[in-house]
Amino acid sequence: MIVIADNLNTRNKTYMEALRNKNKRTILEIVKNLSHADMINVQCSLDGSVDEENLPFVVDIVHNEVGKNVCLDTRNLSALKSSISLCKSPPLINYISATEPEDKEEMLELVANSGASLIIRATKATPPSSLEAKLQIVEDLLEMSNFADIPNERLFADPSLVHIGRGVGQKHIANSTECIKILKDLIEPPIKTIAWISNISSGMPLTLRKKIESAFLCYFAGAGLDAAMVDVLDKDIRNAIYLIKSFRDEIVFSPADIS
Repeated sequence: MIVIADNLNTRNKTYMEALRNKNKRTILEIVKNLSHADMINVQCSLDGSVDEENLPFVVDIVHNEVGKNVCLDTRNLSALKSSISLCKSPPLINYISATEPEDKEEMLELVANSGASLIIRATKATPPSSLEAKLQIVEDLLEMSNFADIPNERLFADPSLVHIGRGVGQKHIANSTECIKILKDLIEPPIKTIAWISNISSGMPLTLRKKIESAFLCYFAGAGLDAAMVDVLDKDIRNAIYLIKSFRDEIVFSPADIS
């Protein structure tokens, strides 16, 4: 399983304050604590409004100073172009959906020409609740990506999770799980699957969030999940990742490694 740290996000007050002040030293310290992840997701805003300046700034720290591969979390094409040019190895782009970005052709051309990988997210304005709707969006985005000469091996399908406390949250979870299984079985050549695990616990009490996320991560891994965006600083999450990789025979298990 590919582990992607989701800690550089707009909810991280220390990170966002350092970003506003261009405090490179603080961001560097934060990033070094995430170095055990396979990749680091870099988010600088929710709407992309400041990404042209901020995303390359953080990417340079994460990729070139700490040496971690990056997942670029923006639909701002100018910010993507500047950030990709800084990367010594192709990044992962997060994301394209049925509604974002507006200029999908330019996004897809950028991904195709740069050798980057791309997350195709099963959502419109909001995530659909039915399995059929999720699969239809993925199918449409997959076709668009292939037409733009992006091969399946560079694509990650995201079933677009919603929090379990939402009115139809449990139905979403069930449909997202089936979506992962179907995508793994039916698409040839295969594409990878990915999920932003913390979305499942949004709105829950802080004392419950990581318990829910770590349990769900194990559950989703059983459906064949290839990559997960998680809080890599949390002990429960780290233990879940370690056990998943052990059960998949990706690492050598040792009881001493469980904290």
